[in-house]
Amino acid sequence: MSPSPQGDPRTTEPSITEPREVHRKHPKTWAAGVPAVAVALKRGLEQMGPVRTAQTLFHLNQRNGFDCPGCAWPETPGHRKHAEFCENGAKAVAEEATRRAVTPEFFARHGVEDLRTRSGYWLSQQGRLAHPMYLAPGDTHYRPVSWDEAYGIIADELGALSSPDEAVFYTSGRTSNEAAFVYQLFARSLGTNNLPDCSNMCHESSGAALGTSIGIGKGSVTVPDLEAADLILIAGQNPGTNHPRMLATLEKAKHNGARIVAINPLPEAGLMRFKDPQKVGGVLGSGTPLADDFLQLRLGSDMALFRGVARLLRDAERAAPGTVFDHEFLDEHCAGVDDYLALLDDVDLDEVADITGLTRKQIEDLADAVRTSQRIVLCWAMGLTQHRHAVATIAEGTNVLLLRGMIGKPGAGLCPVRGHSNVQGDRTMGIYEKMPESFLAALDAEFGITSPRKHGYDTVAAIKAMAAGRVRVFMAMGGNFVSATPDTEATAAALGKCALTVHVSTKLNESHLATGRHALILPTLGRTDLDVVDGVPQRVSVEDSMSVVHLSRGSLPPVSDQLRSEVAIVCELAQRAFGTDHAVPWAQLMSDYDVIRDRIERVIPGFEDFNIRVRRSDGFVLPHPPRDSRSFDTPDGKAHFAHHPLEWVPIPEGRLILQTLRSHDQYNTTVYGHDDRYRGISGNRRVVMVNPADITALGLRDGQHVDIVSEFRGSDGLEERRVHDFEIVAYDTPRGNAAAYYPETNPLVPLDSVAKESNTPVSKAVVIRLEPA
Repeated sequence: MSPSPQGDPRTTEPSITEPREVHRKHPKTWAAGVPAVAVALKRGLEQMGPVRTAQTLFHLNQRNGFDCPGCAWPETPGHRKHAEFCENGAKAVAEEATRRAVTPEFFARHGVEDLRTRSGYWLSQQGRLAHPMYLAPGDTHYRPVSWDEAYGIIADELGALSSPDEAVFYTSGRTSNEAAFVYQLFARSLGTNNLPDCSNMCHESSGAALGTSIGIGKGSVTVPDLEAADLILIAGQNPGTNHPRMLATLEKAKHNGARIVAINPLPEAGLMRFKDPQKVGGVLGSGTPLADDFLQLRLGSDMALFRGVARLLRDAERAAPGTVFDHEFLDEHCAGVDDYLALLDDVDLDEVADITGLTRKQIEDLADAVRTSQRIVLCWAMGLTQHRHAVATIAEGTNVLLLRGMIGKPGAGLCPVRGHSNVQGDRTMGIYEKMPESFLAALDAEFGITSPRKHGYDTVAAIKAMAAGRVRVFMAMGGNFVSATPDTEATAAALGKCALTVHVSTKLNESHLATGRHALILPTLGRTDLDVVDGVPQRVSVEDSMSVVHLSRGSLPPVSDQLRSEVAIVCELAQRAFGTDHAVPWAQLMSDYDVIRDRIERVIPGFEDFNIRVRRSDGFVLPHPPRDSRSFDTPDGKAHFAHHPLEWVPIPEGRLILQTLRSHDQYNTTVYGHDDRYRGISGNRRVVMVNPADITALGLRDGQHVDIVSEFRGSDGLEERRVHDFEIVAYDTPRGNAAAYYPETNPLVPLDSVAKESNTPVSKAVVIRLEPA
């Protein structure tokens, strides 16, 4: 089909600017402000036009509007603003609410091999998927199919499985509570716990550490706690890009007297100064300085820092007994205290300084701040979770707070800052390969099914199972699996060994081109889209980073009448696969999402009166025993001090340690453009940021093009991975450390390079060498 002469965005392919030469400016020393508003509006107008921009951005995160499909940062209860959104949230909405559409005619023009030559940015910019598409065995192009035909293809493949465990059901964190609940119900009705999700690759280490230490794998604070804290430690996190709305919370905490300490290998503009564009001071003034201290430690040395702080706290307690530790809390609520304190005898503070790259004074000043503060919050993100010793690191930070009694106390606690909008809610709903017996038994009793008890595959295990030929059907509910996972080429090859790959998606991405013997793309409604069932608008719910559950309702007409909600897709597929007389009333569940919520209420504790409480203006907060009552769901009912041996990431001679990270113009694997405004890098994302002294020591030069080669010593000896043609950018990184953007550098992370206990890919500690291109 030829482009419309009127330039209809639904039929005209957009002109996309692909990467060009790298341009550099000085990194920014402040975040947000007028430029953030300008960029947000520009992206909105480009993708949606003026009317649709107004319909979306000014309803975003409002009580009668829809929730941001980006990050999971919560709002302050009762204090939402007229424009409660950030720049990257606005970009995410513009991408979803775009007027551009990928029609069957697009796929007729572009075969799979053609599309494989395109960048992920180009694919995403084509617009919203508008019709179910099918790639038959041996075909070169996707072709349109009816929904009934698509369901039949999937049901036939599921019916041909020799075991339910030959199917894998992946979930992205953008999936709503209602969709996640019916999705896991479908998988367990089929007979498998193969429910990997994006959390396996980001915050699984947090859940593993916190589950052991405090009995629940969720953070223990609320937004009011952060606002009331007098010390906030932010480790391995860049809120200015990844959770921009957090900056307003930090600004309020700062005005209330909080001291903020940034602990990170890279300086980040969002932790230096915040210019709130909704305040006069953020537009005309200089904004608010945030971090009082910046501890630029080496990659993977956070555990050593926390242990050094614990040693100094112990020394101060011994010098003045009863003035540092919260003995009442430790005696009544904690186990393993003495064994942990004995570990501290071996801590050499000079060694801690060598490991971290910090001065002894910086470590002592941090310990003094922890010793003298009365309300402490520890925040972290993937800078801590994606290391080999990630679980031990998070447990060590938890140990420090436990010594001071900072759990279950106003203004204090643990704050793992989740990424995608409902990644925490999906886990609550049962998207987990190892759900406890209490959940499975309640699910079985409610629906009359028999859930399997054998643990399923997480993400890395699923990829390995596909590569070994043990998976016939792979289905993804959202996300971009091949670009989000490690070892990209190996992951794509593993998907290729499946009989059928199915992707429920809003936008075109690289995963649709890493196909099984045959493949389906099923277009779904987004958070901004109006979802109507039998004439009644439906609403979904999500759970944010702080366990608050609230509603979200789209308001925009879908780009095509062929789109189905995720709930409808799962329930209609279930009816086709199991028949209409199945024990689960699938038709009833998809006819009214209140019915799903009623069922959730009877299965999952904490959701009592779900449909009533979720309709309150701010939703409701799920129970959190450590926060609510200082009670701990562990075998002995106590919080546990971890006793891990000290670990860090040594830097081999002639090598660097690489962390993969986001640019400011991206969200997860979705790239909005080629600019990283805060870091002063634009035009091209294929850059590697290296300390100037390391560039010289390695015999290289700033601006030189290199291949990045990762080295990993596995069970079969030394393994290498390579990505080509990256430009060296001299940057303020610690000596021996480097940084580059993902997903471009995900191929450097081997499948076997994972965190102990959590199996999370080690994307923040990749040993590399640089070779001239």
